[in-house]
Amino acid sequence: MSEIVPTKSAELTAPQPAISAEAAKNSVNIRVAPNSYFIALFLATFFTGFLIYLQYDIAAIVLFALGWALIPFFVFTDRISFDGESLKRTGILPRIWASINNTSCKLSLDEIEQVETQALRAIKRGGNVFYRYRTSVRGRDLQFVMASGGEDYRRMVRNLFPVLSGNVLDNRSIELRDYINDPGEIRRKAETARIPSVEVLETSVNEFRDPDKKLRLKRVDRETGGDETDKAENLRTIANELRLSGNLLQSLEAFRRALLIEPKSGWLLFEFARCLHSFAGSEKNPDLERKALAALRLAEKRANNDQELLSRLGESYFQYGDWRRAQKAFRKAVDVAGESFRSIRGLAEIALREGKIAHVIHHFATANRLAETPALRRWTQSEADYFSKLNDDDDYMEMEVSRVNLVDSLERGKQTSLKIAMFGLPWIVVGMLLDQDLIVNIGWAVSCVALLIWAGTIMSKNILSGRIPLDLDLE
Repeated sequence: MSEIVPTKSAELTAPQPAISAEAAKNSVNIRVAPNSYFIALFLATFFTGFLIYLQYDIAAIVLFALGWALIPFFVFTDRISFDGESLKRTGILPRIWASINNTSCKLSLDEIEQVETQALRAIKRGGNVFYRYRTSVRGRDLQFVMASGGEDYRRMVRNLFPVLSGNVLDNRSIELRDYINDPGEIRRKAETARIPSVEVLETSVNEFRDPDKKLRLKRVDRETGGDETDKAENLRTIANELRLSGNLLQSLEAFRRALLIEPKSGWLLFEFARCLHSFAGSEKNPDLERKALAALRLAEKRANNDQELLSRLGESYFQYGDWRRAQKAFRKAVDVAGESFRSIRGLAEIALREGKIAHVIHHFATANRLAETPALRRWTQSEADYFSKLNDDDDYMEMEVSRVNLVDSLERGKQTSLKIAMFGLPWIVVGMLLDQDLIVNIGWAVSCVALLIWAGTIMSKNILSGRIPLDLDLE
């Protein structure tokens, strides 16, 4: 089944970017998210200090040299490359581990099953939020994780995302595919469109903060000509680019101007609502969050028979925790335009939240029939098989529940052990300043034991995160 594209009408339609075959062949690479390496470097540094305290100076020098020489080298050489046909991980340690486990460090395009992107607020300054994006690409029991931080990430998104099926991408990945741009170019566009600076907009931000149901957009119903429609589309593009770059106040102002021209556009209202929800999160303002959800409901009302928009609305409701509205949006998408992969998959996620395993199996089986790529068919079939096994085999169900509970316990234990380790570090410093060996010994003992437990829980959690094989003999 081909990807559904919203039909052109009085509504603004979702953009459908294209990528040339020549551009797709251009190789691009990006450094992997270095979290694991940073953990190893931290542990190496800590235990170097511990060995020095125990007067094992030679061992401490060796550990420090190996840690600070090899780990940065591994970080800088561990990259994910895309050549237009497949993703490859080039790091030395991942390749050694893949050889040991007889697995692969390569994932071709037709094997990618899911792409999910998380937005992490790094720094907030006035009306601007500096986002860090973390993208996970999964398929065939492999997972590649990429973090934003420069032009390499933008190039990877521009080259990789457009050649994937839209049903593989989540909401935020689609937004990045359509609107990611260079910050300098975004500023130039905003200046050309005469979008005021953040400093100017902060004086009039109450227009967005005031909790009312009419959104204070001063809407006017009027006929729009071709020039005004083009202007609204241009403002919409600028607004989304500003939103993804973290310029939320300027983005809201651009959306406000676009909605003055196209007040009945479901897509504009949908994107405005997501921007407003991001702004509400950065301001920690529950009134703004309610206002954003009201804008989403208005977008749902104006969606008409646009199946793609209704499915994206359902995913947004689900992301924001309103599962009842999410289910309503997915069902409306099915009712008005027939079954689609995205809406059926959404219903499967809702059924899983409600604990209706039989419904989950049914929806994933339907999604398997609607999937347009081998990877999606493989993934939905594996999900249907997994939940069928849970539904039919009580022993397997008990084992999986125990595994999930254990993983949750390990996550809590990881956080607790790290807090205990951090609690012990000041006592080491205090004991040294006061020349109290007992306090120093207690601090080292607490921190060492806690960090060993922390490292152990991380490794155990990674091992247990995978599902128990369906063909495991439980006799």
